Parts: sequence; C-alpha cells; structure tokens
Amino acid sequence: MNRIIPGWVKWPQLDIPLLFGLLLIMAFGLLVLYSASGEDMDVVYRQGTRLGVGLSALLILSQVPPHILRIWTPWLYALGVLLLLATWFAGVGRGADRWLDLGLLRFQPSEVMKLAVPMMMAWYLHPRRLPPEPVSILVSFAIIGVPALLIVRQPDLGTALLVAVSGGFVLFLSGLQWRVIFAMAALAAAAAPALWLVMHEYQRDRVRTFLDPESDPLGSGWNIIQSKIAVGSGGLTGKGWLNGTQSRLEFIPERHTDFILAVLSEELGLLGVLFLFAIYLFIVGRGLYVASLARHTYARLLAGSLSLTFFVYVLVNAGMVSGLLPVVGVPLPLVSYGGTSIVTLLAGFGILMSIYGHRNFIR
Repeated sequence: MNRIIPGWVKWPQLDIPLLFGLLLIMAFGLLVLYSASGEDMDVVYRQGTRLGVGLSALLILSQVPPHILRIWTPWLYALGVLLLLATWFAGVGRGADRWLDLGLLRFQPSEVMKLAVPMMMAWYLHPRRLPPEPVSILVSFAIIGVPALLIVRQPDLGTALLVAVSGGFVLFLSGLQWRVIFAMAALAAAAAPALWLVMHEYQRDRVRTFLDPESDPLGSGWNIIQSKIAVGSGGLTGKGWLNGTQSRLEFIPERHTDFILAVLSEELGLLGVLFLFAIYLFIVGRGLYVASLARHTYARLLAGSLSLTFFVYVLVNAGMVSGLLPVVGVPLPLVSYGGTSIVTLLAGFGILMSIYGHRNFIR
C-alpha cells in the first residue's frame, strides 16, 4: 500500500472542534430548509447530497499538505480565469452568463475564484518582503482585478465584490500599513460615482430600493419589505418550527435560498438566530486560531483570508435580509439551498483542516 500511495498522503489530525461546528450548522440548516421548502424532502435530499460532496472535498483536501497546495495554486488560478472566459461563449443562466453546463455537471466558475484568488494572493506574497512594497501592491490589485472584472461582466456584482474582498483580506493580513488602507478606501469612495455609471439598471434599482423600499412596495421593494415583516414577527422565541405564516403563504421571496434567514427568524425567533450566529462566530474564531498556528506565510495568509471571508458571507446575507444592505444575492453559508457554493465553502474548510493538520511541519 505504501508503494501505491505517495509519501505526502497521510491522514493528518482533523480539527475536531471546527468539524463539529460545521456539522452542527449543516444539520441545523437542513431542519430550516425542510420548513422553508414547504416540507419538500426532495429538496432536503438534494441538499444533503451536495453537503456530502462538499464534505468529501473537505476530507480530500485535508490530506494535501499546504506546500503542495502552494505548488498547485497558479494552475488553479489560471484554470479559474479560463473558465470565466469560457462563460463569454458558453455561459448559461437567466439573464446572466454565470454557469457552465457540461451535461452531467452545471457550476459557476466564479465560485472557484473564491478560493483561487486568496490562494493566488498568498502564493504571490509568500516569498516577498512584508509589508508589501508598492510594486507588490499593484501586482496584487491585478491578481484580484482580472477575475473580479470578468465576474462583473456576467453580470454578478455581488460575487465580484466577495471575490475582491477575499483577496483584499490577504493584502490586509500581510501587514499593509493603515495609511495605505485609508488611502485605498478614499480612492474607492471617489470611484463610487464611476461604479454607478457602469452598473446595470436592475443593480441601480436594488440600491434605490435599499434606500427607500416603500417607494415600490408591490414591485422592487416587495422582497425586502416581506423579509423584514417575517424577521420582526418572529419576536424572541418565534412562532415555532413549521409554523411560519410568511413563508407558508409564500410572501417571503427565495425563501429556501437567499432569504432563508427570514424563515429562521420567523419560526425560531431571535434566540434561534443568535444560536446560529454563535456557531458561525465559533467557526470564524477557530479559523483564525488555525491561521495563528501556521508555520509559514502562505498558510497563515490563506487561513486568515478564508476565515474572514466566511464571516463576510454571513454578514452580507444577514444585512441583506434585515434591510441593512442592498440585495446582492449572497446565500447564507451552509444553510441556503445551493450547489457550487456549498462545495466551494467546504473545500475551503478542507484547506483550513490541512493547515491545522500540518501545523507542526515546516517545508
């Protein structure tokens, strides 16, 4: 057996607390999804299958040492960019060319970049002097900007921003000086009017609706208004599992995907939401702890970025459902019904497991 399996393939010690937190969220999410889907077991079975595929990816990647991941990183990034370019010619979707349909498999290449961009950033900054010098910062912007612009073209502004944030966290964790951070923030604020000019009309409508949802309560403002009604009606303890009225009467839009948190809030109340968020915070904290154990720059930057980006996913979805942020189509991690996003998230946690399992090795 040892002659068949490469020497670097060993079963490293899994981070059991992190794995337990992930399994707890997935089990809790399936319960909420069962109610949000109208007690449709087919939806639950499909979600369970995708979670199983994601867990398989997690276990496989947990065996791959970080130095092997670093070797593969440029190839993964290049493959992701090529797949994004392929959506120009073969992309499918409703009003957006975000998916590639390979017959047996239909996926979003942009999801791959949620891992490839922070990995590429960590790969680039790993051998260089930190904090990064101006030239390194400019190259980092190019690494982030190329896939982000390709995703914006699809169009998918929300995912493009999340991909940019994942790469930006690597730059932040590399020791970027605060004066540089404030300068970049000022430049981003100055460029906001230009972003408005290039946005699609439906994206502008989302911003207008965010600022004044009551201006069109039966049209563009319907989603957020009904979501806030569901969140508020849950109170402290909720109406009980399977007893939500807003979701049962189909007032909540996309109730088993982007707005599943509204269903949770209505049925389990504030206490149910706090329970879920406590698990999320534990996972983020554990990920940052794993980053602190990493022995080399690549693993440390990558683990920190993956953990903080996961936190941003939760923050954006919660802000969207509660009306504190515009609707951008970001699912609630490991709870919302999905496919590629679930596998990508769990693959990212597989990388964290690898970094934890090989924390005592220096290569």
